[in-house]
Amino acid sequence: MLNQRITITDLYKKRNNSKIVMLTCYTAPMAKILDNHVDMLLVGDSLGMTIYGHNNTLSVTKRMMIDHGKCVVANSKKALVVVDLPFGSYETDKIKAFDTAAEIISKTNATAVKLEGGKEISETISFIVSRGIPVMGHIGLMPQKINLVGKFLSVGKNKNEEDKILEDAKALTDSGAFAYVLEAMKSTLSKKITKDFSTISLGIGAGLHCDGQILVIDDLLGLYNDFTPKFVKKYAKLNSIVDKSVEKFSRDVRKLNFPSKKYSY
Repeated sequence: MLNQRITITDLYKKRNNSKIVMLTCYTAPMAKILDNHVDMLLVGDSLGMTIYGHNNTLSVTKRMMIDHGKCVVANSKKALVVVDLPFGSYETDKIKAFDTAAEIISKTNATAVKLEGGKEISETISFIVSRGIPVMGHIGLMPQKINLVGKFLSVGKNKNEEDKILEDAKALTDSGAFAYVLEAMKSTLSKKITKDFSTISLGIGAGLHCDGQILVIDDLLGLYNDFTPKFVKKYAKLNSIVDKSVEKFSRDVRKLNFPSKKYSY
């Protein structure tokens, strides 16, 4: 059977005609639904917060990423799947980073991995790419560095920050990253990055001018309400729908209205 998945080459062609759509995904039911509508699925370390209830992404393990990555790949057919490298699995050593990436790719059958970081991680990205694994970068606001900044804040607010982000974008392009996520920055900056560099830009809180957009699926659906960034548009309020549905079920059980004859053998 021919591989029907979108390829990186397809993405480069697509961005000339329409925007690229990417969403995070962690589970089988969601993979089957999202696959009909997106170009890429990101098995993000955001699952530490949305699935496991942690305060940040720092405690996510390689085992988590592999298990969820394998699940998403197995239950999607079309979308290109990218898996995050978790915090602590790639920063210190490019060989360790490649070993982590290779294990994740071989065990999940995903197409690419994603790393956070700019110029300081570009040599590692080049090392991984040169050995056959596609890499997506992530610059701007970087959740894995939350302990350095204290809280989730937008970036690029002054010339020094802008220059640093532009330097990071160039470094990632030169390193061979096929795409990068641009998070929480002014649209004028993301527009310049998209215009000046050949790497595919995917915005999350970075304005309209990126080659594509990405959101965390639990934010989009209104399932995760612990923290809502300014850039999140909630297309549904599933949290309240689930709450009301379970309330009705509980009431029916306690009043002996469920299961009725219709739902019994």
